[in-house]
Amino acid sequence: MFRVKIQQLQEGCILAEDVIGKTQKPIIPKNTVLTPTLLHVLEKFLIEDVYVESVLANGQPFKPAEVIPQNSPSGTVQEEELITLYLKAVQRYKKVFQSWQSGLAIDINEVRAILLPLLDRLVDNRSELLTLYRYTTKEDYLCHHAVSVGLLSGFLAKCLNYSKGDYCQIALAGFLSNCGMAKIDEKILMKKSALTSEEYKEVKQHSVFGYKMVQKISFIQEGVKLAVLQHHERNDGSGYPFGITDKQIHPYSKIVAVADVYHAMVSERLYRKKESPFKALEQIQKESFGKLSVEVIQILLDSLTSFNVGTKVKLSNGETGEIVFIHRKEPTRPIIKTTNETFISLSEQRDIYIEEILHDS
Repeated sequence: MFRVKIQQLQEGCILAEDVIGKTQKPIIPKNTVLTPTLLHVLEKFLIEDVYVESVLANGQPFKPAEVIPQNSPSGTVQEEELITLYLKAVQRYKKVFQSWQSGLAIDINEVRAILLPLLDRLVDNRSELLTLYRYTTKEDYLCHHAVSVGLLSGFLAKCLNYSKGDYCQIALAGFLSNCGMAKIDEKILMKKSALTSEEYKEVKQHSVFGYKMVQKISFIQEGVKLAVLQHHERNDGSGYPFGITDKQIHPYSKIVAVADVYHAMVSERLYRKKESPFKALEQIQKESFGKLSVEVIQILLDSLTSFNVGTKVKLSNGETGEIVFIHRKEPTRPIIKTTNETFISLSEQRDIYIEEILHDS
């Protein structure tokens, strides 16, 4: 982590601390990836220096010409290492994905080397794991998605009491679930607007292409191969590629499906804005009832809402405050006491939701 003058910053720098304005209110929150627009905002607000991570969003090291010699107020070497490890894994995935696009077979040893050390570090580090979505960039969405869905799938499987051997296999299933995208026209993958029905029809073939790519790989379980094929199937038969129903869908596929839908919703994409994790979960519960595994969704909900009275949060309306009461039936919609000493009941004010949990420095 560095403290640098804003003139030293470049696109892709990741904020390591909130940027506080002259009014002592946060202008840009920590973990934000800086864009040209945000760099301009820092200038406009007359910010002189900021704390940034030692690695850029693309996984490359950040090497400013000049660093302000001062210890950072918070953050640990371990946290910084985790971000660096994650971003490097994303870039390694990018290279293997390009090799698949060129027609090379999947090297399962390389896949394991990219994912499993990171899974070991993060599977018991829930708060870090569930905030990795912040580093997703539009351009590298597919690569972030693969790594994150792998990690989330492994985490959810562990929470469901799968053995280490099995939850590692399920993590590999999540990681490989979109490998078939390598066989889709790159113009479609990089399109900045919504897909046409014909283009969407082609994209839907990725699960079949992916299955063909993993079908003959030894060292991975049959359930992993089926998850690559079935992660877009839905319990009510409304999914693809075959429209099969609940009992025909492998349990691994149901775990990867939830991780896949959730990460897609909370990530910035070329044609769609990201959602808050809490809003995304509410939508998944509402729109996917009867489609996705209730048990797996509940595990994700419990993991995200494992906050207590006194937990500090940021709301979608920009206000911050602390939780004073949690509704057991609606854990994503507690009562918040704001820093202005007002009370907001999220169960009554449905247009406001929790944006993120604020961890004390």
